[in-house]
Amino acid sequence: EVQLVESGGGLVQPGGSLRLSCAASGFTFGDYSITWFRQAPGKEREGVSCISHAVVGDDTETYYGNFVKGRFTISSNKDKNTVYLEMRDLKPEDTAAYYCAESDGRRRDCLLDRHARGPWGQGTQVTVSS
Repeated sequence: EVQLVESGGGLVQPGGSLRLSCAASGFTFGDYSITWFRQAPGKEREGVSCISHAVVGDDTETYYGNFVKGRFTISSNKDKNTVYLEMRDLKPEDTAAYYCAESDGRRRDCLLDRHARGPWGQGTQVTVSS
């Protein structure tokens, strides 16, 4: 069974940076994409970024939500079975619980909540406030 554990959240001032980690077990890169989602209180869960890996080789495809606007970078380390989300220039509206999940969505559809596969982890809280 796939297990994904998020970490790296915290309290940061506007304009600050954080790096989130998603440690995967029971997961094979290339089978599915990995998507970072976030959910703020009272709001629907939304896709932040996703990464898919070629079955053979090291090629990847990455996609970002429109609101990211070049501020975030998703990457992976196959040796560590970990996907990262590097976030910079954080804004108060980025405050949310961040989750990673497998996705069976192809290309940009990996950002869509309906393509997320469970189980969901506990997430990691990101709070952007002065």
